[in-house]
Amino acid sequence: MERAIRYIRDAFFAGREFTSLDDLNAQADAWVSGPAGDRRCREDETLTVSAAFAQERDRLLVLPADGFPADEIKAVAAGKTPYVRFDLNDYSIPHGCVQRTLTVAASPDQVRILDGQTLIATHRRSYDRRQQIEIPAHIATLVEHKHQASAHRGTDHLIQAVPTSRDLLTQAVERGEPLGRTVNTLTDLLAQYGVAELTAAIADALKRGVPHPNAVRLVLERRRKALAEPPPLAINLPEHVKRRDVPVRPHRLDGYDQLMENTDDDE
Repeated sequence: MERAIRYIRDAFFAGREFTSLDDLNAQADAWVSGPAGDRRCREDETLTVSAAFAQERDRLLVLPADGFPADEIKAVAAGKTPYVRFDLNDYSIPHGCVQRTLTVAASPDQVRILDGQTLIATHRRSYDRRQQIEIPAHIATLVEHKHQASAHRGTDHLIQAVPTSRDLLTQAVERGEPLGRTVNTLTDLLAQYGVAELTAAIADALKRGVPHPNAVRLVLERRRKALAEPPPLAINLPEHVKRRDVPVRPHRLDGYDQLMENTDDDE
């Protein structure tokens, strides 16, 4: 066996060039049926290796009907990004399967990724390095998830600053208005006019039964003109400055009074 491996290395691989795995396999088939098969058989030099193999072929056992499981099995850790690394390449997974340990079952031409016994992704196997092999549906679902998460963050910020905006958003959605666009418009108005003015404008729009951001904008403009104030100018601030102005919901202080009373009783 060792001599056969050395013979293949020296007689076939040495100095050979190939462009792909398929090209290498094609060259190997041609070499086996050509130079390798035409050499003399050591046990009977009157025969070639190909002729000796033809005589022995009928005596060989038939391969079993079930294929021998030869997949490479490896446990991989998925981090915060929807990819797992195997054999120097990154393969995409559903975004809901991040931050857990998964299993890779790799055959020569396929990489399967399992979560326990559940198959979550199947990829063609890559023999390159530092490549990202992706399933388009994984990326599309991730992008949609991020958009929804961004909309939820904007909604929470708006409701925390102006609690009455919750009623306006609810009624706007019931009328078929897109939530994301409504939240973005109200958030821009909040940045331009401030909490007090936006609160008053939303209350006016709800009172008149017009839960639409354009109605809120008209009320704000009407109030601005009544006060003879200049139009608001949008100011783009750096992120670290914006974080300083995050509205904080005040809490009742009754609990502190109760705490002080309990302290006095203990003394």
